Amino acid sequence: MRRHAGACCLAADQHLRSAAQVSTSRNGSRCCTASSRSEGARNSPGHRLCFVPCSAAPGGLRPPRCGIIAPMPRLTLAHLRRYAAARTLASPTTLMRAIDRLGFVQADPIRAPARAQDLILRHRVRDYCAGDLERRYPLLPVDEDCLVNYGFLPRVHLPLLHPRRPRSPWDADTQARAEALLAFVRERRRVHPREVEVHFAHGRITNYWGGTSSATTQLLDRMHYRGLLRVARRDKGIRLYEAALHQEVDDSPAAQAQRAATLMELVVGQYAPLPATSLGAVVRMLDYGAPQLEQAIRAALRGARERLEAAEVDGLWWYWPAGENPASRRHEPEDRVRLLAPFDPVVWDRTRFELLWGWDYRFEAYTPAARRRFGYYALPVLWRERVIGWANLAWQDGRLSTSGGYVTGAAPAEPAFEAALQEELAAMSRFLAARP
Repeated sequence: MRRHAGACCLAADQHLRSAAQVSTSRNGSRCCTASSRSEGARNSPGHRLCFVPCSAAPGGLRPPRCGIIAPMPRLTLAHLRRYAAARTLASPTTLMRAIDRLGFVQADPIRAPARAQDLILRHRVRDYCAGDLERRYPLLPVDEDCLVNYGFLPRVHLPLLHPRRPRSPWDADTQARAEALLAFVRERRRVHPREVEVHFAHGRITNYWGGTSSATTQLLDRMHYRGLLRVARRDKGIRLYEAALHQEVDDSPAAQAQRAATLMELVVGQYAPLPATSLGAVVRMLDYGAPQLEQAIRAALRGARERLEAAEVDGLWWYWPAGENPASRRHEPEDRVRLLAPFDPVVWDRTRFELLWGWDYRFEAYTPAARRRFGYYALPVLWRERVIGWANLAWQDGRLSTSGGYVTGAAPAEPAFEAALQEELAAMSRFLAARP
């Protein structure tokens, strides 16, 4: 691990530059500036940069070519760090409101010391305890489904994703097995994979990770992905299924374009601010959740200039939702430590992570133990607006044990850090004490 990373990050702050341009198109269309909305003028019209498609540029976007320079507040990497750390870590609220704010909560089955969805929500939901989402899921307007990854999203977003049409159609044998299984689920109303396996005995097959899985479980997963089934609830982490009903949607080109643009805004709202390369990558990952909108999603990415705000910082273009101001004083950091899930929106994009915090954190649960640098399930440590290290936690016999490291080789010396760290570990213990 590079111990000088923190110093490099600080040095980068001191040598940042920012540029902005105004453009008028050849046909005389409107001009846009890079000026961010000031604190005292939030009700005035927002300003954004115009972009034009460019297949050679990262993400397919580039700034316009013109010679007019518009003044703007100097946006720095320090602003972007504070903005990235603060924008999805608003004051804790109710479970449903937190999911609505995020738009999507990535799920992961590993418990080390809790599942990713619980570790993400604990910072955003009042008095949240491990397992609360699973316990309350049947009563919430929330579904498990696929967006850029697998996770939980408000049910209101499902018409953006369904009917889902995968690129590869089923062969006749798989189609027949799926129809028989769907009829069985409808008859039973709600099924556990175990009872489906007992009834059909489909055998075992090689799974994505190279091991073996029940062929029945695999077929249930594939039917869920195609929108034939939904997850009704979980029993000790195992998904119980019921038949799904999805509303009909307008499939005209205009309606597809609108759905694709809405999905792009959803993921940008989740992961902003995004450098141009990450914007292109995350929007293209929507092919997983909405493969039938692949071309419309590409068009939405090319049209990002109409919907997103952006600025150049240290030679790189960054994007965020229209109407937000990365330089706002509301993003000032708290004297607080947070142990983040590897898939938390604050640290999810590894390219952005390295640009903002100057070191290359990696998720290593599937890395051979001898090659790990950070640990099996290392949680990034956020102190104020900086990710300064990582922690591995274990919960056994009602006690929390910790290990980890710091980018600089040592913890911050200021007394406020130690007090904040102990407060976060105590909060983690309370969160885990209710773990089923």
